[in-house]
Amino acid sequence: MTLTIDFPAETERKLLARAAATGKDVVALVHEAVEEKLRTPLPTFAAVLAPVHEDFRKSGMSEGELDLLLEGTLAEVRKERRERQGQGS
Repeated sequence: MTLTIDFPAETERKLLARAAATGKDVVALVHEAVEEKLRTPLPTFAAVLAPVHEDFRKSGMSEGELDLLLEGTLAEVRKERRERQGQGS
């Protein structure tokens, strides 16, 4: 695959400096950076939510209590949104 990428001047300066410092051309340097980025797996949804689940577990709150909290918060957000939309009319 061939790509054309427009970088800001500062990014270009950094790329050229890094390439010169490592004895590589810019194409090789960018290719290596992309490959490295692709080797890093994306976090799973479960991993992203693990701290939230842990906080919930530590809170001692029941699932029913959490449902009520979330429903109340959602109702507040929706009310605020409706109020803002009403002011914009």
